[in-house]
Amino acid sequence: MSNAEPGALPRHIGFIVDGNRRWAREHGVPISEGHKIGYQNMRTIMEAAYDQGIEYVSMYAFSTENWNRSKVEVRDLMRLILWIFKHEIDNLKKHGIRVHVLGNKFRIGKALLKAVHQAEEETKDNKRGTLLFCLDYGGQQEIVDTMKRLLAEGVPASELTAERISQKLESDGIPPVDLIIRTSGEQRLSNFMLWNAAYSELMFTPTKWPDFSVEEFERMLDAYAQRNRRFGK
Repeated sequence: MSNAEPGALPRHIGFIVDGNRRWAREHGVPISEGHKIGYQNMRTIMEAAYDQGIEYVSMYAFSTENWNRSKVEVRDLMRLILWIFKHEIDNLKKHGIRVHVLGNKFRIGKALLKAVHQAEEETKDNKRGTLLFCLDYGGQQEIVDTMKRLLAEGVPASELTAERISQKLESDGIPPVDLIIRTSGEQRLSNFMLWNAAYSELMFTPTKWPDFSVEEFERMLDAYAQRNRRFGK
């Protein structure tokens, strides 16, 4: 268990779950197997986060850019995500977790879209924590879509404020991301939560996502508790 004081814990934590493919290659298994193991670890880390008292967990599962991967990998990922949404609803309800999916969802297919809506509806009243599942998501596109909604409503440029834009984001009502963790050694945001990450603390690890342990996660929470977040002051 982390030694961080309750008040020093992030309220909202985002994970860029990187390294499933590299893990699969290193272990001589199909890429699809790497994603399956990554999903199993996603569940483990999520449960650890909620056990710590963290209210919001964002998982960057599939970006708008991920459509550029091979057709086979995209197909396998969509099948896995569909399976997750069909089989995880009962577990989410059991543990009191609300799920909300961020992203365009234009290309995910009717079956997955139906499963997404069902999961959101059946967990909407859960209070223990919120899972933000970023699917067909891109931070830049989220901002563009938000501006389009404001323009369609006739909001003049002179009345555009950060607060007003925030209220029109798909993630309206969700607090800013306090801490972003990225695995597998890359040190960039890759279009993740660009608006909500304005003052995020960033942590990177060379550990590939399937090997990212609860113990390493808790060490990061302890390190976060030692940081002085000044927000420009």
